[in-house]
Amino acid sequence: MRKPLIAGNWKMNGSPELLETMTQSLASAQISSSVDVAIIPPFTLLTSAQGLLADSPVALGAQTLHPESSGAYTGEISASMLVQCGVTCVLVGHSERRTLFGEDDQAVLARVRAALAAGLTPVLCIGETLEEREADRVESVVLGQVSAVFDALSAEERSQLVIAYEPVWAIGTGRTATPDQAQQVHAMIRAWLSDKDPALGEGMRLLYGGSMKADNAADLLSRPDIDGGLIGGASLKPDDFIAICHAAG
Repeated sequence: MRKPLIAGNWKMNGSPELLETMTQSLASAQISSSVDVAIIPPFTLLTSAQGLLADSPVALGAQTLHPESSGAYTGEISASMLVQCGVTCVLVGHSERRTLFGEDDQAVLARVRAALAAGLTPVLCIGETLEEREADRVESVVLGQVSAVFDALSAEERSQLVIAYEPVWAIGTGRTATPDQAQQVHAMIRAWLSDKDPALGEGMRLLYGGSMKADNAADLLSRPDIDGGLIGGASLKPDDFIAICHAAG
């Protein structure tokens, strides 16, 4: 049985005040222990979050990392630095990193390797644009992004990843893939993984990351191959984020 994961990606948003409000709200929300929860704030809030979450089951994530362990990379942050901040998982290949910052499949793979080497859980983000969907290229694009990483890893390394499917056309647009559309792609990904290794397909957590909100979370999360959510805008609203966490449990 795959344990649901609800992870809130704050992107370039948030403040110390929001962090304190969110952690207090999560602490009093009585979220089921059958659900894993993580918040992924900006780098500037990681150290504060580490202290606030010290005695909490809520995990701390980061939004990206640099593949090198140290060096002259002004403005970057390494996997070991994230570990020092109490981070346990890190987003890799988010569509905004791919499109705005030019991270291709090889750059994504390098970051996955760096995360694994440091003991972090990489959350591999994949997904198609609207143009790619309309050109009937969902399968080739999505599975191409998965295979670019998974084909280069050992079986043990693959098992340590989480996959987040985020249709690019549904991120920050208010548009959401229907539960049937989301389930169809998740099932396709799981079938590909199962062809690689039945245990991998059965055990891999697949999150949906396209405008999941409090009012559609239960429907999306009820689908057999959707194991949680990578939450954007709703993760900045404590009541909404907690409602999604409850929907998962």
